[in-house]
Amino acid sequence: MGEVDPDLKLLDPLTIQRAEMLGIQARQIVEGYMAGAHKSPYRGIAIEFAQHREYVPGDDVRHLDYKVLGRTDRYYIKQYEQETNYVAHIMLDGSESMKYGSGKLTKFDYARQMAATLAYLILLQRDAVSVNIFDDAVRERQTRTDSLGKIHNIMTILAAFQPNEKTNVSQILHDLALHIRRKGIVILISDMFDDEEKILEGIQHLRFDGHEVLVFHVMDHAEVEFDLTGTVEFIGLEGGPRLLTQPAALRKSYLKEMNAFRERIRMGCERNKCHYVFVDTSHPWDEVLSAYLASRQHTGF
Repeated sequence: MGEVDPDLKLLDPLTIQRAEMLGIQARQIVEGYMAGAHKSPYRGIAIEFAQHREYVPGDDVRHLDYKVLGRTDRYYIKQYEQETNYVAHIMLDGSESMKYGSGKLTKFDYARQMAATLAYLILLQRDAVSVNIFDDAVRERQTRTDSLGKIHNIMTILAAFQPNEKTNVSQILHDLALHIRRKGIVILISDMFDDEEKILEGIQHLRFDGHEVLVFHVMDHAEVEFDLTGTVEFIGLEGGPRLLTQPAALRKSYLKEMNAFRERIRMGCERNKCHYVFVDTSHPWDEVLSAYLASRQHTGF
């Protein structure tokens, strides 16, 4: 993990304000471990104590553990197995290809703002979240939490990370599917520059196990439009070669291949009944998120 960039803003008040009105509701009946707005898949079972978590403003004080308060002078809430809500697993691609940026922000800068905002909103509505930054393995992790007080930890992890390695998206998704015990939501934020068939197999694995999957496909505007001029040297990331060429001569064939790539990913997500959102980093994140949440609320997906 690298040094924290003091100028990097991960949470934008306008984005939070616009998105907070819409919320991130679970489309499916998902399993979790805290009370909230989502329907529980469990019925007719005894309520059993599960664990404590730190009190945050807005919690029902009836569930305060006064014995713990008396011993430690700290406020903790009792949680029970029957209390359910969803857990969102944010999977952020931190591979070297995410370092590219033709403008002020790299793809990774943009993507970590996305992850920060989503984590904050999920915690704000009292759901639980885990945040994982990966390349060919998970490199940084905030384990599952429902405490808004952990948002500082998440911001620190996101701000300090520096992408440097190759990616293996499919293996990360398969490993996640094997380790998640309860159904939840998996949010993948990636440029998807990996073996697309294997990525879709990983998504299929998660869907087969009953998880809801959201894919935010993040690309730089120059990657989308390829509107570069003059003679340009392309430096391949993640082990790719260098190439000196004139982009204008390649633009037509490049766009054909790029559009086909995007369409294959989109169609693969559609076949697996997971939501696909294409994100061009030249578009403000607050507009992208608000449009997505409004669409999700309207369609029920």
